[in-house]
Amino acid sequence: MDLTNRLTSWSPQVLSILRIASALLFMQHGTMKILDYPPTGDYDDMALLSIVGVAGILELFGGALLLIGLFTRPVAFILSGMMAVAYFLAHAPRGFFPVINDGELAALYCFVFFYLIFAGGGAWSLDALWRRPGERLVAAERD
Repeated sequence: MDLTNRLTSWSPQVLSILRIASALLFMQHGTMKILDYPPTGDYDDMALLSIVGVAGILELFGGALLLIGLFTRPVAFILSGMMAVAYFLAHAPRGFFPVINDGELAALYCFVFFYLIFAGGGAWSLDALWRRPGERLVAAERD
């Protein structure tokens, strides 16, 4: 087996690693806003039903769903859209280039989540575990 085929055979597992790592990093934004951990003091006066509060809820609970790979595609759709909105509301008005307007992370999360809409959760996800046996065979042949 050549190197390309060997690497390609690991794609479903590496997709899961991308999903898990992205979810863990993304959830930190939600824990900071909702649970005040790690404590920064930035969100002490935040109303839960404000734009930032709702973003924190989506970051925390949407990130948790992505972490375990449950409802990956619809959750990724919502989070990708949320990050696009965050970029255009909070970052784009401060300049065109993401490196200047501090929007790199929002843009990157937007496109990672956009990819997950189409790719799914990967081999190590509850979505993959809960597929019917016939669907698992078809998915394994396709992957």
